[in-house]
Amino acid sequence: MRAADLVTASLLIILGAVVLSDAVRLGFGWGPDGPRSGFFPFWLAVTMIAMCGMILIQAARGASAKSFVTREQLGPVLKVLWPAAAAVALMRPVGLYVASALYLGFYMRWVGHHSWVAVILTALGVPIGCFLVFEKWFLVPMPKGPLEGWLGY
Repeated sequence: MRAADLVTASLLIILGAVVLSDAVRLGFGWGPDGPRSGFFPFWLAVTMIAMCGMILIQAARGASAKSFVTREQLGPVLKVLWPAAAAVALMRPVGLYVASALYLGFYMRWVGHHSWVAVILTALGVPIGCFLVFEKWFLVPMPKGPLEGWLGY
């Protein structure tokens, strides 16, 4: 477990440094109209680097013979990982809304064992609600696929 903590914390510190440098490039101070573009990413990166530094110190101080993950613990993690990875992979070819509907429906049925009525209502309702909020209300275009193009969006 110690090695996993050291590697993960080190990688997250590197990621935090990348975010920090970009936030500095964008400007992280306070402008005449409020916080500049890099303000939130800057402080998020500073916090992440500090917390990962603490994890590094903790891991370096104490060696643990305990395994990182057992076979029993890995199953539920993979049950979450694979559908999420599939949803991300589907976003480009089918769009955010269709991928979200498929993910929600599959996950609710496979993991949650919910009724088909609940699965269908949620799998259709949430993406449609998100479409209305983002595309119509906030006017923020999200990744779309062929279905949205066919519907005229």
